[in-house]
Amino acid sequence: MKVHLIAAGKFHDIDFARLELLKLLAERPQIRTSVAADYGDLASLAAADLLITYTCDLMPDGLQQVAALEAFLARGGRWLALHGTNATLRFGADGVVDTPDEVPAFTRMLGTRFAGHPPIAPFKVFVTRGDHEITQGLRDFRVEDELYLTHRTAEIDVLLHTSFTGRCDEFRDADWDEAEVPVLYERKVGEGRVLYLTLGHCRGHYDLQPVSAFWPHPQRCAWNYPVFHELLRRAIGWGLPHAA
Repeated sequence: MKVHLIAAGKFHDIDFARLELLKLLAERPQIRTSVAADYGDLASLAAADLLITYTCDLMPDGLQQVAALEAFLARGGRWLALHGTNATLRFGADGVVDTPDEVPAFTRMLGTRFAGHPPIAPFKVFVTRGDHEITQGLRDFRVEDELYLTHRTAEIDVLLHTSFTGRCDEFRDADWDEAEVPVLYERKVGEGRVLYLTLGHCRGHYDLQPVSAFWPHPQRCAWNYPVFHELLRRAIGWGLPHAA
């Protein structure tokens, strides 16, 4: 079974996330994984059963790469999108972060577009649908992570959610009052499916350059929680149902 992992981007400890995901994939000996740092390896994507992306501020480069993702989903491929996959970050002259929709065909496939997050803090995650293979048997849980706030770009089926009322002062889209903030959702695209899990922030000492030369406190957030690893294991199984 072939998995294509894209792990790259800004302001996160991508090396840590890549290694943790590869360790989880290695638990299934029938999986063979290709690894890339952008969306340019079209041959590996075309051969894959499952695409996994852990990125931030990394978009497909041009129509050919967008079309390859569309073709992957159209033929029945499954895409596990993690954390900042849907994020575009542009720093304004005033230091506030804009999150423009620069590749709308991409965010339309994903079903959401990142818009901001409050400071990292504990929050409660609720099981929205307990009858799905990813959430069956799970209970509501608390986690300390970035609470991702998004705008929906297409129809999605929310499986886990949280809520948020307040401000995200670092982001242009600052004021929020949301009773249902998607944390995990599924979306059907063609014959394929997207599974998006917003948890999983991680950052080391040197990952905020050039914004900050040194980050004093490394962050692992949801990676410290067994429930997050359980969700990832289930998501890998979801991506390869015939390998379960």
